[in-house]
Amino acid sequence: MNIQIFGSSKSFDSKKAERWFKERRIKYQYIDLPSKGLSPREYQAVKQKVGFAALVDPKSRAYEALYMAYITPQAQEETLLEHPELFRTPIVRNGRVATVGYCPEIWASWE
Repeated sequence: MNIQIFGSSKSFDSKKAERWFKERRIKYQYIDLPSKGLSPREYQAVKQKVGFAALVDPKSRAYEALYMAYITPQAQEETLLEHPELFRTPIVRNGRVATVGYCPEIWASWE
């Protein structure tokens, strides 16, 4: 397994995801999403698996500040890549499979 957790230090679900993998002694790589972001290729791979709507957090402060609800879908994707604070966290990848949010029932099936 090659687990990557894209999370935020302020996100409780990201901390819960880390704890879940630590408790099961599963090695993972943690990437701080607000500072590093997702590369365009990683973004496309995750979007293909979970969809665009699952990646965006409409409850974030940046969502309202950047008028995400009022811009075109193409502009939404560009804005999302420029402002990683818009992502819903954690994004957990295992090779080509990905989840968004806290999903221990899916992660358990990866073992």
